[in-house]
Amino acid sequence: MSSSPSFATTTPPPTPAQPTRSQLRSDSRRESALLPWRYLGYVGYYVGAGLISGAVVHHPMAPARYSLIAGSGVLVFLLATVLNDLVLAKERQPLSRILRVLGTSTMLSFGLGMLSGGMQHFADLPERCAVLIPLGIVLSFVAFFLKEAKRPWRRIFSLMGLAIVVVTALTFLGLRHIAPTMAQSGGGHSHSDVVPEKGSGEGQEGGHGSDTTNSTSPPTSPDAIHPGKEPGHDDDGHQH
Repeated sequence: MSSSPSFATTTPPPTPAQPTRSQLRSDSRRESALLPWRYLGYVGYYVGAGLISGAVVHHPMAPARYSLIAGSGVLVFLLATVLNDLVLAKERQPLSRILRVLGTSTMLSFGLGMLSGGMQHFADLPERCAVLIPLGIVLSFVAFFLKEAKRPWRRIFSLMGLAIVVVTALTFLGLRHIAPTMAQSGGGHSHSDVVPEKGSGEGQEGGHGSDTTNSTSPPTSPDAIHPGKEPGHDDDGHQH
């Protein structure tokens, strides 16, 4: 008795529905409407990092002032992060994700500020910037992968992480070697934060200028013209 083989019938997986023209137009309008907000978010990133970069470099000159500037930069950077990564996100983020984004964004803002500020002002403050630049490299690298990667520690402790460690060490050693030479060759801060002492610079020049004026100006008192005469007497001997 022969039996015909039975074939199992398999149903093909459902094909995803293609978006219609109306859906595409709706998405395009939404992206166009969100574009100005994304612009504000990116402006906040760069403005916040710029404020922090100036504050971390100049902080020893006026700690209270530059602490306020750094705090303002962190606030601007965090607002931009909330706008870009949370408000404009396509999916609603859980609380744990929100807290991680805020914390790592703070780290990232300081890392980028140290890196950019140290590079910009290395000729002015070589000893300080020789520490800020390598620290900014490490901090920004770790903060970025903690913020973006799904398995951050696996990415951090990888070949790329090892390369970052090597680059950071070489950068630190090289800048520490160059920093004393920069300081001896006239390196120094050139901003107008230092007030000149009294009697120096313009004061001395002003003194020399007044001496020159006094020495060249002709005498105007009669006693200086006729030193032999007593005061209060005229040529005819009468007293006035």
